[in-house]
Amino acid sequence: MKIRRGAIDLHITDTEGSGPPVVILHGLAGSSTEMAATAAALGDHRVVTVDARGHGRSTRFPDDVSREAHVADVVFVIESVLGRPVSLVGQSMGGHTALLVASARPDLVERLVLLEAGVGGDGNDRSRSDLRRFFTSWPVPFGNEAHARAFLGDSPLARSWIADLEMRPDGLWPRFDPDVMVETIAHVDAHPRWPEWCSLDIPTLAVFGAEGMFSAAAKDEFMSRGSPQVTRVDFDGGSHDAHLDASAEWITALRAFLVRV
Repeated sequence: MKIRRGAIDLHITDTEGSGPPVVILHGLAGSSTEMAATAAALGDHRVVTVDARGHGRSTRFPDDVSREAHVADVVFVIESVLGRPVSLVGQSMGGHTALLVASARPDLVERLVLLEAGVGGDGNDRSRSDLRRFFTSWPVPFGNEAHARAFLGDSPLARSWIADLEMRPDGLWPRFDPDVMVETIAHVDAHPRWPEWCSLDIPTLAVFGAEGMFSAAAKDEFMSRGSPQVTRVDFDGGSHDAHLDASAEWITALRAFLVRV
């Protein structure tokens, strides 16, 4: 369903379960579709997934893609849909958003789960140029799913993108715009949010894939500057998208943390 915040439509899914509430945030160029299996695995919770502005079925061309706008969207969802503190889960950019929400509104976040997420500030003009080049290289519209698969491949991430393609009269289109994605990640890259991370004092789970995007030194620094309430889990496998390619380990770690806390 969609909820309206100002000029922005935010698409959410809500399991409407009776258990403790969990809100899940996807990463850049993703959507709540890729979090469906995670939500389904938390059947003893009420799980809300959110399509970030500029992503999925939310407003495609928002006028503001700042970190503050993303944070305000999540705060709005928690307050208007759930009306109580939640466990907040985020992957990659969604984890960065979750971290900032927990810092800005600790009254709304009881516990935090970060999958392949950090404080940001680690991108640059070259990385954003590479990102733009990749997304603009997609020969869209794809004629059908087979054409999309021939170009994108058959990795878990590619399958996730293909499953989320939007059918239009002229073919299949991604549910994001390359320029919006580059502008969005530029705000994450702007500067590292160490003060926000160091300010947190809630039970937190930091999860990393064996083949993720963070170096050993970066992960160690992240942990050393976090509070004593941060627990680290490293998977034996899994990439930056470990919720897709190490899903069993991910679900096990997530459920164990939510139950334990």
